[in-house]
Amino acid sequence: MTATAVILGDDSTARFKARRTRLTITCVIRYQIDPFQRNEFKKYAENWGRIIPRCGGHLIGYFLPHEGTNDVAWGLIAFDSLASYEAYRTRLKSDPEARENFAMAQNKRLILREERNFVEVVEGTLGLPTTFVGPR
Repeated sequence: MTATAVILGDDSTARFKARRTRLTITCVIRYQIDPFQRNEFKKYAENWGRIIPRCGGHLIGYFLPHEGTNDVAWGLIAFDSLASYEAYRTRLKSDPEARENFAMAQNKRLILREERNFVEVVEGTLGLPTTFVGPR
């Protein structure tokens, strides 16, 4: 199964870049965060933007609460298999910056609860641009 993964680039214009790659599963991480530490959680998420790709994950993105519930954030990381995910987790455990990021979140109690689910992409549905042509 081939899916298009949309990954936010780190260039100054913050444009989305599309990349064709073989991704069959996505780890969806749901975080219950301390809403009074939203900015600290943002730093935690930004740190993963450097760490996750280096350790073998295809970072789709981290998402902070914007409107509605103020204590739920999300992280989405894609892999080509569960074996790739397990290898990634092993690399994370030996990465100094990853260990430091985990410790920072724990020491500051940024994350109250975390759950992980693994989902598969429905072919042809990920990363589709809008086709809307009316007034915005």
